[in-house]
Amino acid sequence: MTLKHLAEYRDPEIARALIDKIKDRSRQNMRLMEVCGTHTVSIFRHGIREVLPDTISLLSGPGCPVCVTAQGEIDAFIALARVEGMIITTFGDLIRVPGTTSSLQEERAAGRDIRMVYSAMDALEVAQANPERQVVFLGVGFETTAPTIAGTLTMAKSMGLQNFSVISAHKLAPPALDALMQTEGVELDGFIMPGHVSVIIGLKAYAGLFETYQVPCAVAGFEPTDILKAIAMLVEQIESGKPAVANAYPRAVTHAGNVKAQQIMETVFKVEDANWRGLGVIPQSGLGLSDAFADFDAMRRFQPEVPDAPEPKGCGCGEILTGRKTPPECALYKKVCTPVNPIGPCMVSSEGTCAAYYRYHS
Repeated sequence: MTLKHLAEYRDPEIARALIDKIKDRSRQNMRLMEVCGTHTVSIFRHGIREVLPDTISLLSGPGCPVCVTAQGEIDAFIALARVEGMIITTFGDLIRVPGTTSSLQEERAAGRDIRMVYSAMDALEVAQANPERQVVFLGVGFETTAPTIAGTLTMAKSMGLQNFSVISAHKLAPPALDALMQTEGVELDGFIMPGHVSVIIGLKAYAGLFETYQVPCAVAGFEPTDILKAIAMLVEQIESGKPAVANAYPRAVTHAGNVKAQQIMETVFKVEDANWRGLGVIPQSGLGLSDAFADFDAMRRFQPEVPDAPEPKGCGCGEILTGRKTPPECALYKKVCTPVNPIGPCMVSSEGTCAAYYRYHS
């Protein structure tokens, strides 16, 4: 984005006009959920909650990839880190997430070889530099990161690497939204759809959700006017009684999405059931490695023993991720659970709702 465009999307006059439009047309109470951790942070950082009318409540949904990773998956990562001679490569947020008895950070302090990387390609380079050791990349994320990991695995296969594998804990956004609509106690009037994910999957990916529930939807970018525009679209849909799947991010999101990214995902991954923190097992909501890439599946290769793992006692992450609670309504928030001593992943990740509340919310 150029400086000119950046100024436009942060233009106070445009923002004021959108705020006035929202206030003028918003007459009934409505609960809107942003389904993206980056949106959560942007909403707080730009003070968007404070400028909206009292009729509009913004709730944070299951849009933080580290946060929705189930406790059992975290324990599987830790079990792999304990394999003799193993090198674990991972994104930074994941290191501090508590497992049932430990964390990757604690395992690293105990001498396990756990390295923070910025991409799957970095992990591939670690494997090339250490041919005598097994290297596992912890694949966590949504449709946004899955194509890059698929590309890395394609390259690893073409190179014939024998010491590189991935544990895939990737999640798919649309099935989670469907599960939210069916979850008891979840009351939503509209979705602010994720920007990065929608760039990959396109507006068409939400057609099934919309046809089933007729819930107002608007894809948003990440600048203040992007988010305000999406909220204005949702207000218009709700007040007029004409729900739709609107696009407030047309400079990046199309109807079809990124077809090449979708194709490489379909080649490397297969859709399967996945366990989500706060939502449980959602059918056909995860990405495992296809049979063609089975040799690079760390779970098949090393088969770590992972028992069922409940969420930490008293932790409200599950309810927060589904909009049934806000962080201040969790009994542990700011009392026991802090960024220095996180109990759940929502306080760890930079995109976590609890971490955002702690940093920005008075």
